[in-house]
Amino acid sequence: MKRRSIITLSSSIIRCQKLDSMFVSVRQISSGGKRSKKKIYHRDYQLDKVMDLQKKPYLILQLKCIIQSQNHQRLLLRDLEKEVGFVEKWNFMSIMEKYPSIFGVGGGCGKELPFVTLTGKAEKIAREQGEARNLMEPILVKNLRKLLMLSIDCRVPLEKVELIGNELGLPHDFKKSLIFKYPEYFSTKVINGRAYLNLENWDSLLAVTAREERFARERMLQSAGGQNKVRITKDGNYLGPFAFKMCYAAGFRPNKSYLEELEKWQKMEFPSPYLNARRFEVADPKTRKRVVAVLHELLKYRLPSKLVLCLTKHHGIFYITNKGARRTVFLREAYDGTNLVDKCSILMFNDKFVALSGRNETSSGNVMKYT
Repeated sequence: MKRRSIITLSSSIIRCQKLDSMFVSVRQISSGGKRSKKKIYHRDYQLDKVMDLQKKPYLILQLKCIIQSQNHQRLLLRDLEKEVGFVEKWNFMSIMEKYPSIFGVGGGCGKELPFVTLTGKAEKIAREQGEARNLMEPILVKNLRKLLMLSIDCRVPLEKVELIGNELGLPHDFKKSLIFKYPEYFSTKVINGRAYLNLENWDSLLAVTAREERFARERMLQSAGGQNKVRITKDGNYLGPFAFKMCYAAGFRPNKSYLEELEKWQKMEFPSPYLNARRFEVADPKTRKRVVAVLHELLKYRLPSKLVLCLTKHHGIFYITNKGARRTVFLREAYDGTNLVDKCSILMFNDKFVALSGRNETSSGNVMKYT
């Protein structure tokens, strides 16, 4: 499932300091023995644009949900401020006016108060959301199980899941429709006065990362002997079971020293993200590489978190943008320009609904947000 999200997984995730700007500074060591120097890496304008493209579709979809939650599927304009606040109200009013193909405004004559509702065409497409959610249920259950398997003690504070439930693709009644529906997988437990979502059974078949699944599909796994014969390319990509796909910004020009160090790092083995983090020493380079693998796996499920220190160091894998209300982390390989490569049924439904406005390719995923 490709979607964005805010949660902290115990100590599986290393907290780190926020960035003062979106220009990432790293030190490159020259091959001539000179003093190291700073190099500024510029923005990825395609991924920045993704955030801009989300703004209006987000408002359209949010207004759709508000209307559908009302009696008789219509929202009195006088109640809009109660739903979204005084400031946001004007943004939604603008959306209603700009997209009459989606939203119909009526009333205002005589005793009938002004209201907004979905147009007939929009209602027809909106009915397809139920089918999309049915298709998503087994994917959501699988992703939620994998999420808990990534965390220490296989549990996550329930309040954190509730906070980002919508961004994870969970239905608003997920505790009833998913948690209680699958008691063989999930349970809720109160520990030290705090409610937790708990994993009931470990499934070793799920303890495989999306990265490993991709390698298996593409038959890229090689023997140890074969790995040593492959030379790293000029963009830092290496075909091996412990390597990550690198997608640098256009302005980045790695030198020979950088690529040599990257090749060593790409070949380095590391423990599975699904193994208990308590088993490893934090200072071990293999453990630090495992943190990258954990983040890579989390972004596959749009899980937001506090910014992790290694995000800035591994900017060929992750990209951080200041666009939007919160800073956002992208998994670079998940995007082709501004387009998300692989979309789940809910995101495809969102695209179809928003396309009524004349916009295409609007939904995003594989990002995480943090305050």
